[in-house]
Amino acid sequence: MSTSTCLTQLAYIHYCLHRNLEGITHEESLHAAASGGNCINWVVGHLVASRQGWLAALGLEGITSPTVANRYRRGGDPIVDPAEATPIAELLAAFDAGQERLVARLGAMPEDELDSPAPFSPGNNPDETWRSLNAGLCFHEAYHVGQTGVLRRWLGRPGVLT
Repeated sequence: MSTSTCLTQLAYIHYCLHRNLEGITHEESLHAAASGGNCINWVVGHLVASRQGWLAALGLEGITSPTVANRYRRGGDPIVDPAEATPIAELLAAFDAGQERLVARLGAMPEDELDSPAPFSPGNNPDETWRSLNAGLCFHEAYHVGQTGVLRRWLGRPGVLT
């Protein structure tokens, strides 16, 4: 994946997340579907936690506390106690701060660095490069942003992306 493709995906991800969260209150963000799964708050917190790791791997400053990132880590428990939830507005602000840092760093990443080994591989790929890692992390974010659209509709809110 080229850097410009990744940057384009990050722009769409950012736009779609903001649209999907329009008008969603913090209280609404805590409602999970009766059939299971996570609430919008957990999904957005998970995006922030994931970006925290991406930024750290890139040598950039984090966007949330380790406590918040740990609460929303992969495989973490669903939010059932509202006291455990970070306000949705804070999570979105952290996501936005990460957006600015990611775009700046990835936009300046030279080709030879993109083709160099990545510091980790979510899929345990021994040949993971920064190029493939960035592609996978963009996909991961798009997947979860799609969930926020479904959860928005589940809350009875109209869809905002057509």
